[in-house]
Amino acid sequence: MTDSNDKPLSSSQRAVHELRQMILTGQLAAGTDHLESELAAHLGMSRTPVREAALLLESKGLLEMRPRKGVRILPVSPDDMREIYDVLTELESLAAQRAAEAGYGPKDLTLLTESLHRMEQALEKDDLEAWAEGDEMFHSELVRLGGNKRLQDIVSMMIDQVRRARSSTLFMRPKPLKSNEDHRVVLQAIRDGDADLARSRHHQHRQQAKDVIISLLEKHRLRQL
Repeated sequence: MTDSNDKPLSSSQRAVHELRQMILTGQLAAGTDHLESELAAHLGMSRTPVREAALLLESKGLLEMRPRKGVRILPVSPDDMREIYDVLTELESLAAQRAAEAGYGPKDLTLLTESLHRMEQALEKDDLEAWAEGDEMFHSELVRLGGNKRLQDIVSMMIDQVRRARSSTLFMRPKPLKSNEDHRVVLQAIRDGDADLARSRHHQHRQQAKDVIISLLEKHRLRQL
């Protein structure tokens, strides 16, 4: 396995990547407990890189390390998501504003435009997983275009929890036509340099997404009780 620069990953990096994917895909289910030795055996490596990976994933809110008991995979909490979306809504809306103020040309907005195109094609094919990938690409690129490295770092700390919440509710929610419409408006506002519209429409978009996801998480949690 290599990174984006085609360099071989260290054992710790591989452990982070593989454990993260196992959590995001549900292979390591929420609420389950796992010994470090068990995870190390599964990944074919020693316990040290697994422990290092677990510490990093704990900082991202995906798991909890417990002395002498290994790790517990944390559930997706509606209360946690409410707090996370409150922060993301403000930060991403600021990024949309700053992107509109930056005076980007068509070439600068290539990835943002491409991500929207992917989302529209995905919905035409009723491929929600492809839509989710395009949506994630749009939000990631929007944050990058905001040009604030600290903002990017804060968002990256929370994005895995957002992915888990979205993956667990993706096939429960209505077809996200409104989401695509919101993205089109935000993209055009950035092209036009309309910072107020870019910020306000993205803020509205994230607030609506928060309401939908939290409602579904709460209903799902009640069914499990």
